Amino acid sequence: QVQLVESGGGLVQPGGSLRLSCAASGITFWHYDMNWYRQAPGKQRELVAKITTGRSTNYADSVKGRFTISRDNPKNTVYLQMDSLKPEDAAVYYCNAHYDINDFWGQGTQVTVSS
Repeated sequence: QVQLVESGGGLVQPGGSLRLSCAASGITFWHYDMNWYRQAPGKQRELVAKITTGRSTNYADSVKGRFTISRDNPKNTVYLQMDSLKPEDAAVYYCNAHYDINDFWGQGTQVTVSS
């Protein structure tokens, strides 16, 4: 059974930081490209950051220079370090694992940015 379990969300003031974690089980983690998506109320889900099996990374323009994605293959975990958070970063953040035709999602973790 595949599970992706996100953690680390919460309430933070503008300018603050959070680190999201996504622990994977039931998959051969190092085979998978790992992604973080987010969805704000009334908006479409968008790709925030991606890290490939070869550790290449890509970011949405809106988060470049503020967010950092990383992975720890022995721990089957992907991280999203979010700095200089803005109110527009508030959303539910989802972890995604993708390999070939396989696509798995976590349940999401809420990030709220407010003073």
